[in-house]
Amino acid sequence: MLALIAGTLLGMTWSTLAQAQTYPLKPIKLVVPYPPGGGTDTIARPLAKLLATELGQSVIVDNRGGAGGNLGMEFVARAPADGYTLLLALTPQLAVNISLFDKLTYDPRRDFAPISLLAEGPYLLVVHPSLKVNSVAELIALAKAKPGELNYATSGNGSGGHMAAELFTSMAGIHMTHTPYKGGGQALNDVLSGHVQVLFAPPVSASQHVKNGRLLALGITGTKASASLPQVPTLSEAGVPGYDSSVWYGLLAPAGTPKDIVAKLNVAALKVLHHPDFHALLVSNGIDPIGGSPNELSLYITKEITKWSKVIKSAGIKPE
Repeated sequence: MLALIAGTLLGMTWSTLAQAQTYPLKPIKLVVPYPPGGGTDTIARPLAKLLATELGQSVIVDNRGGAGGNLGMEFVARAPADGYTLLLALTPQLAVNISLFDKLTYDPRRDFAPISLLAEGPYLLVVHPSLKVNSVAELIALAKAKPGELNYATSGNGSGGHMAAELFTSMAGIHMTHTPYKGGGQALNDVLSGHVQVLFAPPVSASQHVKNGRLLALGITGTKASASLPQVPTLSEAGVPGYDSSVWYGLLAPAGTPKDIVAKLNVAALKVLHHPDFHALLVSNGIDPIGGSPNELSLYITKEITKWSKVIKSAGIKPE
């Protein structure tokens, strides 16, 4: 009996090794938990193309938007753990939704095998010029003088921009009224028209409007200045010490994916991050390439969940 068990375990080990050595043998699906055509596709499609080159198999982007990204997350969590279904997820799905939704059907720490943290990008704090504030300090002073009268736009409850704004109001000790939209484009348009005064927006969508004077950039949410707008200070420098909020991108697989396959995917992902074209694409959009090991991504997810759970609880944020 012992010999039979040992033989079975050995056979399983050799089977796993053989699978990893020959992987991949068929096309790979890269699930994006957002509708097609959004900002995440700007990264997802070039990422898929270059991963295909590194792995020697097609990598097909599968957009599965809905429910704040939860539909795509659930799909991957239930997919076979064979390396043929991957996930490109962002801060909301990996660190926010677990505290925002009461009955989440997945746990980002339990149901996925981290592959690599890919990149991280800040938001720009922008205001409509009609607000007549020229700095973060002036915005805070105005908000304190008129509590609840200033409005800030977001692409919805639990979105990256919403979390950045709530962290800002909490740390600055102010109250502004949240105006959620169904997408980032609608939020930006209403701030451009002056219907809403404040917005935390990705640099890729807001920079051009700052440069042509239609919006005023007061600060950037990361820990360093943007290469495209070097004159804009960080929020920490501009009056909210210690502030840091960015949207980050992680590559994952279903939990239980063989470690050798995860390791192979990690190597491929890191090579993509160092590819000149992909690196330039990220930097031009105000996004910093990062990379790292599966364990580093695992620890990062846990740290971010703790951070944002406190923000959600203190702000009393509920899903729409």
